Amino acid sequence: MMAPLPPPVDRRHAPYFGQPDYRVYELNKRLQQRTEDSDNLWWDAFATEFFEDDATLTLTFCLEDGPKRYTIGRTLIPRYFRSIYEGGVSELYYTMRQPKESFHNTSITLDCDHCTMVTHHGKPMFTKVCTEGRLIVEFTFDDLMRIKSWHLAVRAHRELIPRAAVLAPPDPAQPDQLAKNITRQGITNATLNYLRLCVILEPMQELMSRHKAYALSPRDCLKTTLFQKWQRMVAPPESQRPASKRRKRKGSAGANAAPAAPAKKRSPGPNFSLASQDVMVVGEPSLMGGEFGDEDERLITRLENTQYEGDADWSNPPHSPPKSPAH
Repeated sequence: MMAPLPPPVDRRHAPYFGQPDYRVYELNKRLQQRTEDSDNLWWDAFATEFFEDDATLTLTFCLEDGPKRYTIGRTLIPRYFRSIYEGGVSELYYTMRQPKESFHNTSITLDCDHCTMVTHHGKPMFTKVCTEGRLIVEFTFDDLMRIKSWHLAVRAHRELIPRAAVLAPPDPAQPDQLAKNITRQGITNATLNYLRLCVILEPMQELMSRHKAYALSPRDCLKTTLFQKWQRMVAPPESQRPASKRRKRKGSAGANAAPAAPAKKRSPGPNFSLASQDVMVVGEPSLMGGEFGDEDERLITRLENTQYEGDADWSNPPHSPPKSPAH
């Protein structure tokens, strides 16, 4: 008898790391493990597992008063997801259809033009909200595959309610309430208020981090932060300066060269006149001990020398004053 043929070999190159869409599935699974007792530590652990330390989350949508765009950093991301549940949501997950992947040197980008953020609301009655848009997620190209950037561009949303609530409402006045949306572009009021607050909180992250690390007062934190920002503006790092503006350190050039011979002392020539020479005065810097970057130039002024006669000569010694007669 002949041996059975081996199964066909899949000649596609197996990925070294997990699939990006599977990471979104793991994010959905972790969100389903949330309980009512989940505190800040749980949400911070959730963000640490799925988001990089310098990750950003961007949400764009259009309201009645125009388009909106909100971008928050890693510190505010846990509170963003928590605000969704605080707005009356009992379940949250993301579904994707026909996502596209692109591999780069250090990252993997997942681009899904047909992404739906599904939320289940329990008040005033059970409502399923489907927020449709485009999701672009950039992951790190490593074993953890954490998110570097998350961008959800909302296009439209639908709010679905049970048929029984429309056919036989328990309250006669309820049909008017059912006609009103409970979200704005699929986003709850609690999340919208938090995003508006993030416009103020995001620039203050450096102040709050400094206060937490050094226990400084708010005024001292602000002074220190502004001073460091000013230093970075007027004194960029040496590597960022133009080549023509960089300072040459003493001893850096020609460090391995042989020491130069001492220069001979030259006496002034017979026609050297101090009055005919230009006296250059260099102004002191306005700030002591600071780097001035590209504008490290002191004011140089030209002064006329009026202390000596025009016919004075360096080669002739000055006349000695007459001696007083001895008594």
